[in-house]
Order: sequence, then structure tokens, then C-alpha cells
Amino acid sequence: MSRPDLNLLLTLDVLLTEGNVARAARRLRLSPSAMSRALARLRETTGDPLLVRAGRGLVPTPRAQELRDQVSRLVQEAQAVLCPAELLDPAKLSRGFTLRVSDGFVEYFGPALIALAQREAPGVRLRFVQKPDKDSTPLRDGSADLETGVIGAASSPEIRTRALFRDRFIGVVRAGHPLAKGKVTAARYAAGQHVLVSRRGLDKGPIDDALHALGLARQITVIVAGFSDALALARASDLIASVPERHTTNLRAGMHSFALPVQAPGLTISMLWHPRMDADPGHRWLRDCVRQVCALATPAT
Repeated sequence: MSRPDLNLLLTLDVLLTEGNVARAARRLRLSPSAMSRALARLRETTGDPLLVRAGRGLVPTPRAQELRDQVSRLVQEAQAVLCPAELLDPAKLSRGFTLRVSDGFVEYFGPALIALAQREAPGVRLRFVQKPDKDSTPLRDGSADLETGVIGAASSPEIRTRALFRDRFIGVVRAGHPLAKGKVTAARYAAGQHVLVSRRGLDKGPIDDALHALGLARQITVIVAGFSDALALARASDLIASVPERHTTNLRAGMHSFALPVQAPGLTISMLWHPRMDADPGHRWLRDCVRQVCALATPAT
């Protein structure tokens, strides 16, 4: 069975509206003969004369009268689909968004993001879930709308990204820890017992490489998967945690923080999303909110 020519819907809509071949031809910028041929095709396709002569004019058949409203609605819906999206009014947005975020994001950026969303779009519901790895599958399958974190090799190449801010690693110990007093040298830092954060369970990282360049090595006593776990252990023991500064601002409350005595590489925190959401007005609004909140909450370096 051959597929119908959907272009004929617009022609049929104009013909049924005008009830006149010449006027319909002018509206569609066709010649009268081309419109007559189109009417012939419509008659063949529908199996109905559609418009028949009555005196000097044309009148619709019962079948044409049945089709008029349906065809008009279909044409209007098709035109709406093919037109650019209207400007979003966040106040009318009723939608849920799932954000897959790294340790510390909710604690530091969450309150400001929630306040902004409630102010601009009270019908929006935000759902935060932990990001245990850099796998892009949740963005691809739609179980997550947006992610934040460091772009890794496991991120799918088609994923869209935008940098939010730069961060650096710092050392953190409990109040009253020996490193809370005096200058923290590379030797003093390396001599302590450390908790290492590694989602993949690795036993060393870039800080260890920097220490090695100075002829030093630190003792890693514990390995955990997240910064909040590392800080919880450091808060209750003599362990030294090394964590991103801005992401963990609220998690470090009441603890002593210090600049690392080695040149550890910084990191760029980005937001990530699937390209199918690029032009979605609601998603664009969400990305703008995240960008605003991160820019406002991030001190100048």
C-alpha cells in the first residue's frame, strides 16, 4: 500500500475553506491548472468528488463536510509542530527534573538552586541523585536530565558539556589536629595518615604523583568512594582528607582546612546533558539556573 502524500492535507484544507479552485490557487501561489490537478489527486486519494459544481460555483460533498474540521485541526497541529518553540514562561512550567550530582553539590549549591527554581517556576520539582561514576548512560536513557562533575574518559563523546567553575584540592583535618597548627610542609603532610577518595578503588592519585616528585610518599590508611565519607572519617579521627574546596564548603564546617603543600592539578566542574535536550525550553531554563547559582556561589580566584 502506497503512502499518502501528506502535502495534500494543506491543499485540501485551503480548498475546503475557499470552496473555489482559483482562490485556493492564489492562496497557495499555484496556477489554476496545478490546483485542478491537485484536486484530481485528492479525489483519487479519498475516493470522493469532494467539491462538485452547483451553478457557477462549487459545493462540498457530505464527505468533504465531514473532513473539513478534522483536516483543519491536523494542519494547525502540523504547523505548530514545525514552528520554533515559543518562549518559555517558567511560572507556567510544571515538570520534574533529575540532577545527577557529585558529593557536596546539594549541600553547597542546592539551597540556592531550589530557592531560584521556586521563585521562577514553582511548578518544578527537582530530584537530586548521587553520581557514583562517570557513565553517561543515565543521560542517554533519560533517567537523568542533567549531571555535574568532572568530565571523564567514560563520558560519551556526544554528550554536551559546559564548564561551571574551577576548583582546587585542599587538605582538611579535625579541629585540634596537629596539622591545624603551624606551617603545613610537604613533609608534615606526607607523614600523616590519609583517607583517599577513589570511586574506582585506586590506591593513589595526582597528589601522590606530586609528592613522589619531591621524594615523598604518604600513607593511605583508608580508601572511600566519596568526599563526604572522607570528611566524616577525618572529622572523627586523625586522618587527613584531601578534597575539592568549593564543592565541600558546607561539608567541612567546623574543620580545619589548609592549602596543599604540593602542586596538585586543579579540576573543572562542568554540567553535562544529552544533545536531544539542547533546544528543550524547560531544560535550557534549568541549565541557566545551574549556571547562575554556580557563578554566584563561586568566589573569584
